Amino acid sequence: MAPRAGFLPALAAVYRAQLSRARVARIPLLFVATFQSVGIMILMRGVVDGGSEARAVVAGSSVLVVAFVALNLLAQYFGQLRAGGGLDHYATLPVPPASVVLGAAAAYASFTLPGTLVTAVFGCVLFGLPMGGLWILAAVVPLAGAALAGLGAALGLLAPRQELATLAGQLGMSAALLLGVLPPERMPDVIVWARDLLPSTYGVEAFARTFTPEPDWAAVALDLGVCAAVGVLSLAVATWAYRRAAVR
Repeated sequence: MAPRAGFLPALAAVYRAQLSRARVARIPLLFVATFQSVGIMILMRGVVDGGSEARAVVAGSSVLVVAFVALNLLAQYFGQLRAGGGLDHYATLPVPPASVVLGAAAAYASFTLPGTLVTAVFGCVLFGLPMGGLWILAAVVPLAGAALAGLGAALGLLAPRQELATLAGQLGMSAALLLGVLPPERMPDVIVWARDLLPSTYGVEAFARTFTPEPDWAAVALDLGVCAAVGVLSLAVATWAYRRAAVR
């Protein structure tokens, strides 16, 4: 058997392979994810005039693109991979398990940045918000994407059946939609507590803060730090779930 490859070369190889495979579905995937978020903002424009509610809608709709791909689609992908025996193929390769999970997650997350940026620009125009803070998406997308991708991969690998993996991914994305897009000021306390449990919430909050005239950068950094911490934890759980599923 060939010697085991190093982590970074294996990660790069898996990333390129997954990116090439996913490129076939890139255009419809981006269209669906972006169109969904843009449509939600148009609907919300009828009931939200501006202020903090507009900031929440635009930030939530933008991060929803990340949730659609990183959480929903990745849960479905790993669920299909496990049900179809695809994990056996990866298990025979001399690559670290973490490189398989991270490579697939990074490839799916690569598709989210263009759609997120288009959604954010459209939302700023629609609600009259400043665009000077859109650079924060360069941090929000990878950090929130890592947290959601790890969660999606773990759901896909731990679900006992492919259908349940698909269901879990769609429920997770629905939670990100309902709890991330709707302004928290209009939610009951118990729903706000549930919102705080979602890793995407902290990406939404970090992005929404940058629309204010004087952003609280310490709070932005704290929100992004939560995303990073959840990302490390969720990807570690996904790697453990991959090892568990691959040896069965």
